[in-house]
Amino acid sequence: MHFSQPTVPGPREIFQLLREHVVLWLLPAAAISAAIGLYAVFHESTWEASQAVIVRNEAFSAEKGPGKFSYPEEMKTVQETILEVARGRGVLEAALAEVGPPSDCDDTEAWPSDEDIDDARENVEIVPPKGAEFGTTEVFYLNVKDADRARAVAMNEAIFKRLRDRFMLLRDAKAQSVIDELTKTVRLAKADLDEATAALSVTERRLGGDLAELRSMQEMASSDSALRRSGEEIRAQIRANAAVEKENRELLAVVTAAQKDPRYLVSAPNQLLKSHDSLRRLKDGLIDAQLRTDALLGIMSADHPKVRTAQVTEEEIAGDLREELAVARQGIELELRICRQKHDLLEEQLAKAVERLENLTEVRAEYANQTASAKHRIVLLERAEANLSEARSALAGAKAASLISRIDSPDTGSRPVGPSRGAIALGGVVGGLLAGFGLLFLVVPLNPRTSSTSTLLVAVGHRRRVSQFPETVVETRPRIGVGCRMTVTQALQTLAG
Repeated sequence: MHFSQPTVPGPREIFQLLREHVVLWLLPAAAISAAIGLYAVFHESTWEASQAVIVRNEAFSAEKGPGKFSYPEEMKTVQETILEVARGRGVLEAALAEVGPPSDCDDTEAWPSDEDIDDARENVEIVPPKGAEFGTTEVFYLNVKDADRARAVAMNEAIFKRLRDRFMLLRDAKAQSVIDELTKTVRLAKADLDEATAALSVTERRLGGDLAELRSMQEMASSDSALRRSGEEIRAQIRANAAVEKENRELLAVVTAAQKDPRYLVSAPNQLLKSHDSLRRLKDGLIDAQLRTDALLGIMSADHPKVRTAQVTEEEIAGDLREELAVARQGIELELRICRQKHDLLEEQLAKAVERLENLTEVRAEYANQTASAKHRIVLLERAEANLSEARSALAGAKAASLISRIDSPDTGSRPVGPSRGAIALGGVVGGLLAGFGLLFLVVPLNPRTSSTSTLLVAVGHRRRVSQFPETVVETRPRIGVGCRMTVTQALQTLAG
C-alpha cells in the first residue's frame, strides 16, 4: 500500500530522527573514525628533499653560443633524458647501496632488493619550476621523498651524484658510438673519393694536352674557348688564302694572254704592275713606242727609216715584255703552289682542331660528372671529418666535465609533506559521521507524517510478529527524493540490526 506524499522535515524532526536511531548512524561513524584514527597513530610523516639543478648544452654543438641550447626541444630532450636516467635501476641501486638500509629494515643482507628499488623509483621526481614546463628553462628540481628527514637529504645527494656520473657515462658511450660510426663514414668517404679521383685521373691522362682546354670550357659560362677561337682563325686564314689564290689565277690568265699579245697587258690590274715594277715600265715603254710608231706612220711611209727604227724599237720592247711576263708567270705560278700548300696545311689544322673539339665535346659531359662527383665526395669527406672532430670533442668533454650542476644543497623545509596526524584523525571523524548520516538517511524515511502503521513498523527494537502481512510493501521516501520500496519484513530486519 502507498502513503501520503512526504514534506521537507525541519531541524527538530531530523534531530528527533538522529536520537531515535542513534545506533544506526553511530556504529558506522565510530568504526570508520576508529580505523582512520588508528591509521593516523601509526602513520609516518613523509619528508621531501628538494634540490635545484641546472643543465647546460655541450659547448661544441651550440649555435647560439657555448653551453646554450639552440632550440627548446633540444633542452626538453636533455631534461627528459635526465629524468629517465635518474629513475633508472642503476642510479637508484647505487644510491640505495651508498645510503644504506633504513633502521627498520629486517633483511639488511639483501639490501637493496627489487621492491626497495621500485619504492625508491616512486619517491624520486624531476620536475620543472612552478609555472613552467620542460624545455622553457634550464633549471629543474630533483625531489626525493622518505620517512626520515636526514635519509631524504642523503638520498637526494646520492641520487644526484650517481645521476651526474651516470649521465657522463651515457654521454661517453654516446660519443664513442658516434665516433665509431663516423670513423666508418670517413673511411667510406675516403674510399669513394679515391675511386672518383682514379676515374678522373684516367680521363685527364686520356685528354693529354687538351686538359687545360677542357677545364677552361668547364669554367667558362659560354661555349667559347681558345680551341674554338683557333678554329675560327684557321677558317678565316683559309678564306683569305682562297681569295689570294683566286686573284693569282686571274693574274696568271692575264699574263698568259699578254704573252701571246702584249696589248692585253694594257688591261692588266694594277696589283700585277705593282708587284712587278719592270712590267709597268716595259708596258709604259711599249705604249710610248707604239705611239711614236703611229705618229711616224701618220707623216711617213712604212719604208721610211725612222718608221722602221720605231717599229724595231717597239718589237724589242715587246720581246723584253714577253720575257718579263714569263718571269712574272713563274712567280704567279709559284704563289699559286704556295697557296695550295697553305690551303692543304690549313685544312689539316682545321681538321685536327675540329677533331679535338669533337673529342672534348664527347668527354665534356663525362668529365663534368666525374669532377662534380669528386667535389661532392670531397664535401662529404670534409663534413664527415668535421663531425668526427665534434664527436671526439664531445667524448673529451664527457670525460672532463658534467652538463648537470647543482644550484644549492638539498632542503626538506620545516614541515613534512602531506597532512599531519591530527588532520588525518579529524578527517576520519568527519568521514565517519558523513557515512553514518548517509546510511541513516538512506534507510530511514524523513517524512514526519507517516501513518501509525508505518511508525509502528519502523520503531527501533520492535519485535511484533508480522506474519499476517509479511509481503506488505512500505514505501519510504528519503530526503534525496528517490523512492525506496521494501517489504515490512525487510524493514524490520534492517532496523533490528
